[in-house]
Amino acid sequence: MILSIRKYPDPVLQQPGEPVTEFDKTLRSFIGDMFETMYAAQGIGLAAPQVGVSKRITVIDLSGGKDPEQRLVLVNPEIVERSGRLYDEEGCLSFPEIREKVVRAATVKVRAQDEHGKWFEAEGEELLSRCMQHEIDHLDGILFIFRISGLKRDLALRKIRKLQRAGEW
Repeated sequence: MILSIRKYPDPVLQQPGEPVTEFDKTLRSFIGDMFETMYAAQGIGLAAPQVGVSKRITVIDLSGGKDPEQRLVLVNPEIVERSGRLYDEEGCLSFPEIREKVVRAATVKVRAQDEHGKWFEAEGEELLSRCMQHEIDHLDGILFIFRISGLKRDLALRKIRKLQRAGEW
């Protein structure tokens, strides 16, 4: 089932997600819906708060659904190592039409649980690293526009207000 993606300034986007404690059929169904929603929106990552659920769940697939081996589910994730530095453009499904350059670690190691509750570690470089950091930020209530300069953030927020007045946001 395709879920509704929340747009900024929906308050759920700026609230830290609650840890997941129940690893059941309902969770696995929700994760499936998250993947379906992300693919329908042509995204590569989606966090539960973006669909109105304040839980620490994110799904990532850099292949956009073309390679099932690239599907990654992170439940209760935390970044345990960071190294290097990347400065590149990011977008966000909760900020359609807004793209800005953001500084991120070039490589990260994440500790998380899978949809069955089993703990694992995953490493990401470049785009996967960026995506992991972006989605985990969502779970912490941090939005990518708060990682850009104040001037660029003001311009992005001004664009959003203009789109809201026009009924396009």
